[in-house]
Amino acid sequence: MAADGCVRISVGQMCVTNNVEENIHHCDRLASEASSCGSSMLFLPECAVFMGKKYTESVAMAEPLDGPLMGRLRDVSKKNNLWLSVGGFQEACDEQGKIYNTHVIIDNEGALVARYRKMHLFDVDLPDKGVTLTESLFTKAGEELAVCPSPAGCLGLSVCYDLRFPYLYQKLRYDMGAEVLLIPAAFTVPTGRAHWEVLLRARAIETQTYVIAAAQWGRHHEKRESWGHSMVIDPMGNVVACLEEGTGLITADIDLGLVRETRERMPMDAHRRVMV
Repeated sequence: MAADGCVRISVGQMCVTNNVEENIHHCDRLASEASSCGSSMLFLPECAVFMGKKYTESVAMAEPLDGPLMGRLRDVSKKNNLWLSVGGFQEACDEQGKIYNTHVIIDNEGALVARYRKMHLFDVDLPDKGVTLTESLFTKAGEELAVCPSPAGCLGLSVCYDLRFPYLYQKLRYDMGAEVLLIPAAFTVPTGRAHWEVLLRARAIETQTYVIAAAQWGRHHEKRESWGHSMVIDPMGNVVACLEEGTGLITADIDLGLVRETRERMPMDAHRRVMV
């Protein structure tokens, strides 16, 4: 049970493959477990239902948000009476050969209540680490930010590589009222080891919000491995829950009173000089 005045949430860590059926069943199991432990909302990572060996696989399996695959995730929410954050879904795009990497929020009645299409696309070549990823080859960048009221507060949506661009989170917090920032991801092992936690904690501290970061973990196929370390971080930058390795669930209580208290004690919104 959540503490008084708090909302309990759960964060799922997954190791998704190109087996959609297996991945959907994993989402369903995590949702059932989250509901059983009293959570109002479950947060899933980027690529929650599919991660292919080739980008052409993602393009081939992409569907519109009113398609059957998203319909199954909406059923998962409704069946478990649980809000669901699908941290990255391969949404069909109007540009041939490309998709949107879309973060979707579904309410406990199965309604799709918010979407955000990832803006910052991850193109990186690290030959010494054996990592080459070019998201822009098959993904069209989004153009609009999104916030969403929820049982856990006002959610500010983002996806993975967005984490490295703090102005996005400043806008979500100061201009759009976010109290909780969502940063679902599939960080590579080299970049995750170097930067994942420090960037998440920085985003929480500089915006005085909770950060919920659902992550992929482990080896998806012979060319792709993810860092894991799903986290919940409070507005003071403290890590209040973390699953470093393996698949599974962590839970935490979101205390919006702590968000208000943190902002009152250090009123950064009154001190900002946006013209500089």
